[in-house]
Amino acid sequence: MEQKKGYCFTAIIGQEDMKTALILNVINPRLGGVLIQGEKGTAKSTAVRALAELLPLRNQAKSCRFNCDPEDEAHLCTECLAKRQSGETPAVVQAPMQVVDLPVSATEDRVVGTLDIEHAIKTGEKKFESGILARANRNILYVDEVNLLDDHVVDVLLDSAAMGVNTVEREGVSFTHPADFILVGTMNPEEGDLRPQLIDRFGLSVTVTGERGVESRVKVLQERLKYEEHSEEFFQEYEPLQQELRERIIQAKECLKDVTYSQEILELIAKICIKLDVDGHRADIVMLKTAITLAAYNQRSQVKREDVLTAAQLALPHRMRRKPFEEASFDLSMIKDIV
Repeated sequence: MEQKKGYCFTAIIGQEDMKTALILNVINPRLGGVLIQGEKGTAKSTAVRALAELLPLRNQAKSCRFNCDPEDEAHLCTECLAKRQSGETPAVVQAPMQVVDLPVSATEDRVVGTLDIEHAIKTGEKKFESGILARANRNILYVDEVNLLDDHVVDVLLDSAAMGVNTVEREGVSFTHPADFILVGTMNPEEGDLRPQLIDRFGLSVTVTGERGVESRVKVLQERLKYEEHSEEFFQEYEPLQQELRERIIQAKECLKDVTYSQEILELIAKICIKLDVDGHRADIVMLKTAITLAAYNQRSQVKREDVLTAAQLALPHRMRRKPFEEASFDLSMIKDIV
């Protein structure tokens, strides 16, 4: 039986901040992922899976367990690199970006993988049993209820997301493989929070709520029922929008490296972070990267003030100081005297 296609990303009603944050991370995976906070039933997982289905197929080595791109020599795993150096040409297949789920019950070994120490001692060869991070390379790693994960596992995830590699060490034996993934975490703050140090490591953060307008809620109902009962008509209706967004993302990825910014933009970012009293300098860096990505997404070669303001709304709320049980919030009135 053929599996039914997933929901169309462009058919999701509302949730503009969430959709923008996800798209920006696909254009520029160096943003550091996105933390989505909010109530159940607000299309969080639907949006993540729909975005993966929207993206075009990409090349990867057929037999590689790390999904390596054979043309990207700088990020090949040791197995693909050894084949390349020996002159072997790997078979290449086209495959879609996937959403790799990380369950809340996952142990560290299941996440990072394991080394067979006995085999290494006997043969002198490393035998690595790959984990979730291996499958996540060049894909989206989706962690539902990330606030319920063991803190140490979250630390490992965020380290790998920042470095783009996963290193496993046991008894003096180590193995490293590429782990360059887009990290998407979701959580309901009512069920517990992440430590501030961990929240800060997520590049962007958005808060989602259900639609409150009658018209928009009716539209949600109509589109969902159309998807379930008249799927062919549903996909035909949204394919032009899907293709338009797909091409826009591809173009943004291509022109990202050509986007420039002025000294004024840097000073504006610094002033906003000082005004809101955010800790450290990660906020400034993420804001600049986000503003650059927004400019590329909007097909501009120069960062504008409006890009910085949008970036602030995505990069700062979870980094602002707040009292216990107080929700993170940000609005432009907080910085009206400097913008």
